[in-house]
Amino acid sequence: MQEILINNALHESRVAVMEDGVIQELRIERNAEASLVGNIYLGIVDKVLPGMQSAFVEIGLPRAGFLHVGDMRQSHQANGGNIPIEKLLHDGQVVLVQVSKDPIGTKGARLTTEISLAGRLLVYLPYTSHIGVSQKIEDGAERERLKEEIELLSQSCGTKEGGYIVRTSGEDAHQEDFLNDMKYLEKLWQNIEHKTHVMDSPALLYCDVSIEQKVLRDLFTEKTSKIIVDSRSVFNDLMNFGQKFVPEACGVLELYEGERPLFDQYNLEKEMEAALSRRVDLKSGGYLIIDQTEAMTTIDVNTGAFVGRRDFSDTIYKTNLEATHAIARQLRLRNLGGIIIVDFIDMESKVHEDGVLAELRKAVLNDRNRISISEFTSLGLVQITRKRTRESLAHVLCETCPTCGGRGEIKTARTVCYEILREVLREHHQFDGAREFRILANQAVIDLFLDEESEALALLGDAIQKPITLSVEHEYQQEQYDVLVS
Repeated sequence: MQEILINNALHESRVAVMEDGVIQELRIERNAEASLVGNIYLGIVDKVLPGMQSAFVEIGLPRAGFLHVGDMRQSHQANGGNIPIEKLLHDGQVVLVQVSKDPIGTKGARLTTEISLAGRLLVYLPYTSHIGVSQKIEDGAERERLKEEIELLSQSCGTKEGGYIVRTSGEDAHQEDFLNDMKYLEKLWQNIEHKTHVMDSPALLYCDVSIEQKVLRDLFTEKTSKIIVDSRSVFNDLMNFGQKFVPEACGVLELYEGERPLFDQYNLEKEMEAALSRRVDLKSGGYLIIDQTEAMTTIDVNTGAFVGRRDFSDTIYKTNLEATHAIARQLRLRNLGGIIIVDFIDMESKVHEDGVLAELRKAVLNDRNRISISEFTSLGLVQITRKRTRESLAHVLCETCPTCGGRGEIKTARTVCYEILREVLREHHQFDGAREFRILANQAVIDLFLDEESEALALLGDAIQKPITLSVEHEYQQEQYDVLVS
C-alpha cells in the first residue's frame, strides 16, 4: 500500500511517497525555486537559430527559454519532416508557449507550443482533435472503450475543438467524472485565451497547481491508504480542492498533529541524507556506487561482503537481482534522469543476464517517468534512459564543493608543497632582484614544510641564495597558497 506524507514550511514543501513503509519518491519545492513545468507564458522570440533549428524565447525569467522546431505544433508536415523554424518564427514575434522542462544548471527552460492542460482524469489538448489513452493502461479493450467514451462525451458537451488524453487515474472513472473534468479544463483554456488578448508580453498566463495539490491530482491512486499533512492550512486547502476535483481522496486525508516533526516520525531525514551518499548498501552485504555527472549517471554493482552459500556465479546472480530493485528505487528517490549506465557484476550465463534484465524491467514498472532499458552490451553494461523533467535531488539540495570544485577530491598537502617549490623557483627566475620569498599557505602544508619537506625547502633556499619564510593562513583551503616577493 501507498502512503504520502506532506511536510509544509514557510520556505519549502516536501512530499514523500512511501510504498510498504519504504520511501520511494521525494519531491521538494522551495518557494524561491518553484517548478515551472506546466506554466503557460506569452513570450517574445529573442533570437532564431536556423543552424540549430531552435529559438530563444523571453518569458520573463532570468534566462530565456529554449524552443526547438520539433516542439512546435505548426512545424509538423504530412511526410513526417519539419518546416524550417526560420519560416515559422522571426525575432520579436509574440508566441504562446508552455514549459515542458524546468531550467537545469545553465540551461533555460525547455518550451513547447503543443499546449496541454492536465486535469484529474484527462489532459486537454486545445490545438488538436486527437483522443488518446495513457500507455500505462495496457488492456486493449479498455483502451478502445475509453476512446469511444471520450469521443462521445466531447461531441455531446458541444466541444468545437481540442482533444483529450485519458490519464491512468481515469481507467475506472464514471462518465460524470469525465464530463466535470472536461468542463473545468475548457473553462480554464478560455480564461487563458482571454488573457492573450489583454496582457502584454512577456507574461505568465497560467501557473500549474501547487505541489500539494499535485499530490491529489497526480499521485493519489486506489492504492493510496493515507495522505498525511502536517499543516492545518494546507490540509484545509487540500480538502477543498479534493471535494471539488478528487472527492475519493478526501477520505484518506489526515492532519498530523504530533509533537515530533512528521518526517522525523517516519525517519525520513536520515533517508534523505542517505540518498545523497555515493554508496548504497544492499541487505545481502553487496553495495552500489552511484556517481552523477553532467553527461550521465553511472551505477556500479559490487558483491562486497556477500559470499553466498553455493558457487560464486550464484552469488553474483543473487547480488545483481537484489541490485535491480535498489537501482529502481534510487532512480525515483534521487530523481536521476538522462542516461544511466549500470555496470552489473559480470555474469557468464546468458540465462542469468536475461533474468537480471527481466527483474530490472519489472522493478521500474511503478516509475512515473518514461524509462527505456537496453540489453547487455559486450562489456556487460546496461543503459537506462529516464525522462528528466526537473532537477535531481542532489542538484536541489547540494551545490558544487568550493574546495574541490566538484572533483570529489583535493590535492594532498605534499602535492601542494611541491607546487609551491616550483612556483618559488619560477618567481626567482622572473624577479632577479628579489631579496626574500614568503610562502602563505594552509596549516597542513606549512606543517609539512617544517617537518618532512624541510630539507627540500632548505635545498631550494641554498640554490637560489635567498631566504624563504613561511606563514600560516588559517582561512586558506589546502590547495590555496601565495608566494610573495619582496
